[in-house]
Formats: sequence, structure tokens, C-alpha cells
Amino acid sequence: MNSRDLTLVSSAAVLGALASAIALRFLFVDPKRRSSGVGSQKNGRISRKHPPPSPFDPSKRKGYLSWDDYFMAIAFLSAERSKDPNRQVGACLVSENGVILGIGYNGFPRGCSDDKLPWAKKSKTGNPLETKYPYVCHAEVNAILNTNHASAAGQRLYVTMFPCNECAKIIIQSGVSEVIYFVEKRLNDTDAAYVASRKLLSMAGVKVRKLQPQMDHLLIQFEDP
Repeated sequence: MNSRDLTLVSSAAVLGALASAIALRFLFVDPKRRSSGVGSQKNGRISRKHPPPSPFDPSKRKGYLSWDDYFMAIAFLSAERSKDPNRQVGACLVSENGVILGIGYNGFPRGCSDDKLPWAKKSKTGNPLETKYPYVCHAEVNAILNTNHASAAGQRLYVTMFPCNECAKIIIQSGVSEVIYFVEKRLNDTDAAYVASRKLLSMAGVKVRKLQPQMDHLLIQFEDP
């Protein structure tokens, strides 16, 4: 093979590799992003190809959060405050007319250092005092206790995870009328504590429903609106 043929082969290989890279980049773009008209992302802000709405358009914005998604999003945001390395749970207590009364997340009681108590799920020596369970306060309890002494009677409690047995008792005793949860804890076997939780809530007349959100994700960016 002479030098001219070698040059042609090398050029073809380079062009072929470049074309393959471009094709792969297009194929692996999120299809939702590709179809939504979202363009490039610069400085943390996503630029959109479609023009901004007309300042003379009298109609309201579409795609805003429903009340259920709004309160559950606050519960998820509260969960981000949890120091628990294994599971972060958040809760949001709401009045009958949609006023937030209290929020909470799983953590240790006030005044108890989260650097001096264990966060482990299991103890190497089998000592339960070397795990988090004897010390942690659940998100539901904190949300109810953070209401500034306002009554929780007749209110709704949004929680990222279905409440356990002990939390169910406190929910009932505080007078909460409805529990809206996002996910139920997945267990290998039937857990008596969660079976009892459902039974107690049902007997006490507390409504329980699993939230089916209208949005699958919510992005919060700290920037000028």
C-alpha cells in the first residue's frame, strides 16, 4: 500500500470514528429531554428553544404543582436534612385549609449530638445500644411536635414512607385525620409492626392513601427567578 492509499484509509477511519461518536451521543440523549424542546445547559440554567410566553397572554401558567405534589415535595425536601446515612424520611403536617403546620425528618432528639450517637443499623457485638434505633425520632413524630403547640386534630400528614407502628399510635393520638404516603417499606417477610400500623389506623378511622404524583421529578435551582 502506497502513501496515498494509506492517507485515504487513515482519513476514512477518522471520519468514521467521528460519525460514530456523534451517532452514539444522539442515541443516548434522554428521549424526554430530546422531545421537550430543551436545549443546551449553561451555568446551571437550561436554555429552551421555544420563545418565552407573551407578556400580553392573560392565561395562567401550565405545569404548576398540585397541592398533593407540593406538600409531598416539602416532605422530600425536609428529608434532605436527615443525617441518617441509610434512610432519609421527611414529613409535612397540613391543616384542612392547606396551611403547613409542621415539618420534620428522622434524627436524634434536640440537644443530643448526632456526632456522639451511632447511626449504624446493626451492631457487630449484637448490642442494640450501638445502633440508631433506641435513639432516633421519626419524621412523623417530629412534624407533629414541631407545630408550635397547634392542634394536629383533623389535619393531613404527608410522609415519604408509610409510618411504622409506634408512629401510627402517635398519629392517632394527635388526631391526624389522613395520612398520605409515597412509598411503603419493602420487607422480605411480613412485618408485624407495619401490619399493626395499618390495623390501628384503620380502626381509628384515619384515612390512608398512597400518593400518585403528577410529576416524576422536581428540579430546584438556586438562581435568580
